[in-house]
Amino acid sequence: MKIATFNINGVNKRLENFLAWLNAAEPDVVCLQELKATDAQFPKSAIEAAGYGAVWRGQSAWNGVAILARGGEPVLTRIELPGDPSDTQSRYIEAAVNGILIAALYAPNGNPQPGPKFDYKLAWHRRLASHAAELFETGLPVVLAGDYNVVPEPRDIYPTRSYDDNALVQPESRAAFRTLLDQGWLDALRKVYPEEELFTFWDYRRNRWQRNAGLRLDHFLLSRKLRRRLAGAGIDRDVRGRDNASDHVPAWITLRD
Repeated sequence: MKIATFNINGVNKRLENFLAWLNAAEPDVVCLQELKATDAQFPKSAIEAAGYGAVWRGQSAWNGVAILARGGEPVLTRIELPGDPSDTQSRYIEAAVNGILIAALYAPNGNPQPGPKFDYKLAWHRRLASHAAELFETGLPVVLAGDYNVVPEPRDIYPTRSYDDNALVQPESRAAFRTLLDQGWLDALRKVYPEEELFTFWDYRRNRWQRNAGLRLDHFLLSRKLRRRLAGAGIDRDVRGRDNASDHVPAWITLRD
């Protein structure tokens, strides 16, 4: 089973690119972030024509998350992260696919920091940690996939001082990610590639793609039941070099049956 995550940065704007990648990569499950489309604007027909069923939660201009399943329909279980009924941002969705609970998440960026956006980021991650702990304790096979907007370690960013004040690398942000690992979740990409340089995002500015000035922001966390099923992982870097590309690229894992 191949599970991918992709911050698409505008699903309709990048639709041609996305469908080309989908056809070539043939993932069984795809978690999308930053749809930047309302529910009605989600390209359901094009995705169905590519062989995928989908569940999604859109939002006008910003945010938005979706889960796609090849040859079937994801069974929707949740469309929001619990813990704050006043939070209307579309950043979390859960669905069951082939016996695995899949969560697609798009954590807040948090910039500028300090300030209310950073406070919201940390509060959102606390809610994620609380919900993740409940999911982990069920013993179910669960994948938490998406754009966490956290660079977990210094090796997950190119050598630079330009991000020193950025919310993505702050100690509090990294501690939020570490909280999930301390619960027992497995960082799948790092498990498969413990020493390699791993980037999933290259900013559009300052020729960062051309200079390979990247960051690792997109992650898969696996529950205990899936640890031994992890068979492989990868990052489709070439997608970033295409015309009209997202600033993120797809990352993926494979699980044994």
